Amino acid sequence: MLGAGCKSCHEQFEYAKQAVKDMGLSVEVEYITDMQKVMEYGVMSMPALVVNEKVVAMGKVLKAVDVVALLHKLGF
Repeated sequence: MLGAGCKSCHEQFEYAKQAVKDMGLSVEVEYITDMQKVMEYGVMSMPALVVNEKVVAMGKVLKAVDVVALLHKLGF
């Protein structure tokens, strides 16, 4: 999860953690706020979700159910 520390970014982080928990996945959801690292992903609007080093969503807050659906689409 890439973010700038704003309210929307914090919400996205919580929704992403909830989605992973709901799916029973044993993966860590990391919240990256280091702008240098964010820029390395080419992200221009936050929050952004990164899965396996690939940006899969940016610029909007996805609810936990939407994150679950996205992860299922990605094969999780």
